Amino acid sequence: MDEILVDKNKWLKLWEKNPMLRPYIAKVTANFGVGESGMRLEKAKTVCEQITGQKPKETRSKMTIRDFAVKKFEPIGCKVTLRGEKAKEFLEKALEAKGKIIPPSAFDNEGNISFGIEEHIDIPRTRYDPDLGVFGFDVSITIERPGFRIKRRHVRPRKIPKKHRIKKEEAMTLLMEEFGIEITESPVELYY
Repeated sequence: MDEILVDKNKWLKLWEKNPMLRPYIAKVTANFGVGESGMRLEKAKTVCEQITGQKPKETRSKMTIRDFAVKKFEPIGCKVTLRGEKAKEFLEKALEAKGKIIPPSAFDNEGNISFGIEEHIDIPRTRYDPDLGVFGFDVSITIERPGFRIKRRHVRPRKIPKKHRIKKEEAMTLLMEEFGIEITESPVELYY
């Protein structure tokens, strides 16, 4: 495995000099896409609640797809948005399930990270329940820095200036520093 080189010291010095530039984890979203409603979706909700410790919200289909027998507005999945300490605790467990290795392709140019976990039983301290089965899910991490509120506020919202946006390398540095992850291409992912 070749480790991707990121100049951590450059970003750490910059954040130390100006604390308003230091990014933070705004939210972590766990998304369980089941593809159908009914008993399987209820089991996914139960698993989601057990893993995250928070009640999930249903996600609905946006259109009718006859080949998959999905109707418009039918519940087909569930998701949970975590913030603060709960987000960090869950993220620690999710990264442990991935072996604390994330490929650089999981990072986008705005500093957000997304990766998938194939089986929920890979998460530490999670037991297999034959009544529920096994579910895979996606984890999305949103990273912001102080001042990002201007794009969400109701009075006079503005765009985030280019120099204040988070870069891919900054997000990598933040996760390496806070969670001790490695950013490498795993040999398995090269074949897919």
